[in-house]
Amino acid sequence: MHRSVLVRALLALAVLVPSIWSALTLTPTLGLDLRGGTQIVLETRDAHGTVADAASTDRVLGVLRDRVDGLGVAEPSLSRSGERRIVVELPGLEDPAEAADVLGRTAQLTIHPVLGPATGVDAARVLPDEDGTPLALGPPALAGEDVSGARASSATPGVIGSVVDVTFAGDGRERWRALTAQAACAAPGDPARRIAIVLDDSVISSPQVDPSIACGAGMPGGSTQITGSFGREQAGDLAVLISGGALPVPVEIIEQRTVGPTLGAAAIEASAVAAAIGVALTGVFLLTAYRLVGLAAVAALVGYVVISYAGLTTLGATLTLPGLAGFVLAIGMAVDANVLVAERAREEYQRVRRLDRAAEIGYRSALPAVADSAVTTLLAAGLLFGLASGPVRGFGVTLTLGVLVSLYSALVLSRMLTIWLVRRPSIRRRPAWSGLASPGPVRTWLGRCDPDLLRRHRRWLACSAVVVLLALAGVAVRGLNFGVEFTGGRAVEFSTAQLLDPEVAREAVADAGFPGVAVQSTGTGGLSVRSGNLTDEDVTALRDVLADAAGGADLLRDERIGPSLGEELRRGALVALGVALAAQLIYLAVRFRWVFSAGAVVALIANVSVVVGVFAWWGRPVDGVFLAALLTVIGYTVNDSVVVFDRVREGWTTQHGPALRRLVGSAVLATLPRTVNTGVSTLVILVALLLLGGDTLVDFALALLVGIVVGTASTITVAAPLAIELQGRRRPPAPRRAPARRRSTGAVV
Repeated sequence: MHRSVLVRALLALAVLVPSIWSALTLTPTLGLDLRGGTQIVLETRDAHGTVADAASTDRVLGVLRDRVDGLGVAEPSLSRSGERRIVVELPGLEDPAEAADVLGRTAQLTIHPVLGPATGVDAARVLPDEDGTPLALGPPALAGEDVSGARASSATPGVIGSVVDVTFAGDGRERWRALTAQAACAAPGDPARRIAIVLDDSVISSPQVDPSIACGAGMPGGSTQITGSFGREQAGDLAVLISGGALPVPVEIIEQRTVGPTLGAAAIEASAVAAAIGVALTGVFLLTAYRLVGLAAVAALVGYVVISYAGLTTLGATLTLPGLAGFVLAIGMAVDANVLVAERAREEYQRVRRLDRAAEIGYRSALPAVADSAVTTLLAAGLLFGLASGPVRGFGVTLTLGVLVSLYSALVLSRMLTIWLVRRPSIRRRPAWSGLASPGPVRTWLGRCDPDLLRRHRRWLACSAVVVLLALAGVAVRGLNFGVEFTGGRAVEFSTAQLLDPEVAREAVADAGFPGVAVQSTGTGGLSVRSGNLTDEDVTALRDVLADAAGGADLLRDERIGPSLGEELRRGALVALGVALAAQLIYLAVRFRWVFSAGAVVALIANVSVVVGVFAWWGRPVDGVFLAALLTVIGYTVNDSVVVFDRVREGWTTQHGPALRRLVGSAVLATLPRTVNTGVSTLVILVALLLLGGDTLVDFALALLVGIVVGTASTITVAAPLAIELQGRRRPPAPRRAPARRRSTGAVV
């Protein structure tokens, strides 16, 4: 026994020491929603507008890397997502219009001779000049591949604005000399003496060949200068496009998110405060409820935080805002295994009256329920990572890591410390110090309850059905307020210098020519504006309107989703929910009898329905973060049912009728202390997130609060009663003859 404690201690040190080192020396990779910046998702298409293949997307990715390098953004990130999408992350870039224009343009550069005015000339193409005059252009003499480089420079004397110096490579040098030699043969002032530089079907410059260039001689040196009254930024962007080269296929911007750095810093601070307060209150609760065993759980919880943080930094996982919330939430979920073990050990102590023996049996007996709970949560986390997109995937990563580390924390750290404590002679002489000798106030009160509390199980089912119908009525009456992520469109959040009433803001926005946009308060003094179609110019105009009304306004967040992507994300959310329900049903059917698995799945369907209905009645937005909360609720609901049914499985034979009701009722009463204590620990964390986590986490915490409360109740009011009802409809088995009693040999077992 002592050797097993030593082995666990060495194992704990082997993990804790490098984790502490990693936590102190490495820094996490923050997502753009935490450090600020712009994320743009592009989708490649071929010349006919259909989706391009992976090879074309890779060629586009190479061109975009050159363009992004020219923007001067620190630590940009470009990656291919699937066969046809490219994700571009630009930290610190708060104005997405410039980046979107540079990245989204195909940049097909061609240089043409000008044949003359558009009328009366047989031209290869006709395009308007800078001043709008139609020009007849000959076939292209040079293309983008003839250009070796381009850079913006200050204007030369006599030229307005900045210019772009272009150099040609290889045969392009001779083609440029021949083109200018031909144009120089026209008289000064004749349109035929001009050369048109065309970018994406627009004439960006059409300078005349200098009069000093003789006919037939041309411009030597293989270089030229593009003029056009460019500003410094315009000239820089144009140089980036020219030097970066043309995109092999067109691209379409289907998603764009911009977050200001102040908002990200506020989210980190709010989540850190919520985590600190939540952990502190959870520690106080564990110490009060379980004394020294609670102290061991608190120490294991601290180890859990260190190991989880070290795991995120070592793996290089990107920490997003939902991921940060998942990290805080997983702290509360990590308490569940410790509470489950402690409550089981309390039961065993009343039978064996030895602290170390009760603790060991408690860990062994609780292991199946702990493992089942971990698997059901991992199923939800895996679906989040596989089917979700954007920052929500970070929540799936954090939740997965949190579940795995919580198992280590409870089964290694907490177990080692608990066994070591209860074996101390001073603790064995004073078992009350351990926290295991007393059954606890909840269990003491439950001991006076009737174990046949489910004798009216059909009433519980009827009441639950009424609650679900009332919740779903909200969906039918008010509908779901899908966020821009699922509908497509643009949502912009502003912070105002003075608190501005949403009604006043709506009137100001409508008077400015935007009557159809939705204006809402963010709950933190800011304003959110949402519409199906807002251009960059519209966003600037809206900011000016709100600034005039409130004495100043700053852009905090800008999110734009294309309609096709919104429909795809909405469809993916439904698929994720369907797969989650199916996965939980399959797992429960394997682990338990079908009547119990059916009861658990119906309970989680009822729970999901209530959460969705509550959000419909309150008009809260349904978006990707809500999906993350909903899948977490599914995992939590199944966890609660698993704990109860695992206890039923221990005493199960072939009970029907009153015997089954009493067995299930006894299992509910036996596990209720764990349910109450775990629920309190988790709710403390969620309330801290709700009150301190900022506006971006309010809906996330609210969905989890409703889901956990309803999920805990649904185990008693739906899962258990339905299992009793389904089992009662089966034909009871014929009674078996009792086996013949064997004559005692006198041996003591």
